[in-house]
Amino acid sequence: MHRRRYLAAVGTAVSVGLAGCSSALSVLEDDPCSGEDCHIGMSRTEFRPVSYEASVGDTVVWKNTSEADHTVTAYENLIPDAAEYFASGGYESQEAAYDAWNDEEWEERGGRLGTRDTYEHTFEVAGTYEYFCIPHEGAEMVGEVVVTE
Repeated sequence: MHRRRYLAAVGTAVSVGLAGCSSALSVLEDDPCSGEDCHIGMSRTEFRPVSYEASVGDTVVWKNTSEADHTVTAYENLIPDAAEYFASGGYESQEAAYDAWNDEEWEERGGRLGTRDTYEHTFEVAGTYEYFCIPHEGAEMVGEVVVTE
C-alpha cells in the first residue's frame, strides 16, 4: 500500500516539474522583442530573430535582452556597396569598432550594449546586411537584416 502512495506522489511531482519545464522552454523559443520596443533581441549568444526583414527607410531597433554585454557591428564587406556602415557606438568602420571594443584604456568597452540597452539604425539602401556581436563572434553570434524596396 505504501508503494502505491509513493509512486503516485513521484508521478505527480514529475508531471508538475515537466509542466514547468515545457512552459519555460516555450518562452525561450519565443522572440524576445514584441516590435513595440525592439525588433531584434539578443540572448546570451544569439540575435533573435537571426534574420529580420525590413523595408527601405525603416528603423530597426536591437535590444540586449540578456545579462551579457553585446555589440551590433556590421560586417563591412557584407553590406550593400552604397549602404552606410553601422555599429553600436557609432563607429565608421569594422576596424574602428574592433579597436574601440579592445581598447584597454577605456573603462567601458566601445560600442557596448548592456542589459536592456538598445541600438537603432535606419536602412536607406535595399539589400542584405550581415552583422555580428564582437565579444561573441567566436560563438557565431551573427544576424542579417534583409531590406526590400
